[in-house]
Amino acid sequence: MTPAELRAFCLGFNAAVEEFPFTPETSVFKVLGKVFALSALDADPLKINLKCEPEQAVRLRAEHEAIVPGWHMNKRHWNTVTVGGLPDALVRELVEDSYDLVVAGLPRAERLRLDRS
Repeated sequence: MTPAELRAFCLGFNAAVEEFPFTPETSVFKVLGKVFALSALDADPLKINLKCEPEQAVRLRAEHEAIVPGWHMNKRHWNTVTVGGLPDALVRELVEDSYDLVVAGLPRAERLRLDRS
């Protein structure tokens, strides 16, 4: 997966936006103001921080060398994924899971607004 494909995939979710609150090089993908992914898209290797259920995070780290505790993030809830070290389908699934987790944590009224968008 290329950086452009990763960016397009992240922005393809309902109400997803890209912001640069930390540095111009760090893309922060949010849904209704809540972060679901962070990546320095010009980095080599390409990596992305993704939210994850704590039990699944531990399992994924044990199964894949390309998945480690989230860099500069709460290591219980975030993983850093080296994109080139995994099949594209798994990367897409992990990004989607991160988005879904963040949406699930939004207030009900905001989730309903998303459903109507």
